[in-house]
Amino acid sequence: MSIGQQIIAACERLGRHSDDPDGLTVAYLSAAHCAVAAELKQAMVAAGLAVTVDAVGNVIGRLACGRPDAPTLLTGSHFDTVRNGGRFDGRLGIVLPIALARHLNESGERLPFDLEVAAFAEEEGLRFASTFLGSSPLVGQFDANVLECTDASGVRMRDAMKDAGLDPDGIAGLRRDPASLLGYYEVHIEQGPVLLHAGEALGVVTSIAGCVRHCCRVIGTAGHAGTVPMPLRHDAGTAAAEMVLAMEARCRADPSATVVGTAGRFEVVRGATNVIPGEAQFTIDLRAAEDGPRDRALADVLLSCQEIARRRGVSFASELTMKVPATPCTPAWVDALAAAVAGFGLPARRMPSGAGHDAMMMGRALPMAMLFVRCGNGGVSHSPAETMTAADAELAAAATLAFWRSLGAAAQDAPDRARE
Repeated sequence: MSIGQQIIAACERLGRHSDDPDGLTVAYLSAAHCAVAAELKQAMVAAGLAVTVDAVGNVIGRLACGRPDAPTLLTGSHFDTVRNGGRFDGRLGIVLPIALARHLNESGERLPFDLEVAAFAEEEGLRFASTFLGSSPLVGQFDANVLECTDASGVRMRDAMKDAGLDPDGIAGLRRDPASLLGYYEVHIEQGPVLLHAGEALGVVTSIAGCVRHCCRVIGTAGHAGTVPMPLRHDAGTAAAEMVLAMEARCRADPSATVVGTAGRFEVVRGATNVIPGEAQFTIDLRAAEDGPRDRALADVLLSCQEIARRRGVSFASELTMKVPATPCTPAWVDALAAAVAGFGLPARRMPSGAGHDAMMMGRALPMAMLFVRCGNGGVSHSPAETMTAADAELAAAATLAFWRSLGAAAQDAPDRARE
């Protein structure tokens, strides 16, 4: 079985564990989550890795190079899922390096650095609405307040962790010394259609988009649908709809070509078929590869909303609910990864990531690079229809190993240059 086939088969096996028999749902510390963790631990051991499970439930496999002073390259992703998610989201970035670690052991090759494969226990926030729970402690970004969050059944995170045999009081001690680490690398299914439409298997991520979110409220005047003439209406629903279209137009016209805008929630409050809407609410989600274009777009969108409100005789208010900065990938690593991809005769497309990833958290403290792998089925992700091919997985594994070797060569050159 080729490495690509091994990767696909491993993702298929992990996909058999689910909290929901009708789809793939794996929430933090559920029975399915614990089963996936156990299977990943077993796979790491079989690949020749020394395995630990840390205080937050991350499963970490280590392949030591034998040099006591060697730095460590962290690689991995998350193994929890969204509700009714896909088999490759997150898990690809775990099983691919496990397969490569097995290959390195079987071939007798050792890289000049230690390798750690981190299966992060939580990134999606499905159960406790606490994203990056797995990766944040490693870079000292864990918010201890989330331990008091409760799930839909009223179970506190702290208690769920203790029931699972974890030590919430030990999370602070998981922070790694950046000086001991070479950096972080993640392989991830693209979760979009760009590579598929371009006919390309791999993409080199240049930046992980920052996100800003607002909840918006439009207040108009409710009235009878049949008795108020059109020129005399102050319709909150149509005003809100025009605001959403203004956001779309602004993002489509953005000169950076990376800004995307979404109104994922739109509601006419207490709406009825025969009543002119008196109140509407919607959300704004703006993302871009850089913070500047995103923030300029947001300012323009909010100004347009105010202008639409004045023209239509309604009121508009918005509340900032989230703001996360963009995370650029390390330029030298981007170049090295692109060279690794090109070395196999493949186009080395450089592209931003519109979705958040563990690499976003790890990149706050470490050099970081990320490789995208083509989605099938139109690029759909976070869905049971999510798919990819063994051939693309094989290419991703080959490019990853070439990239690791280039990092090893650079790491060896650095002490040599220091001695000169």
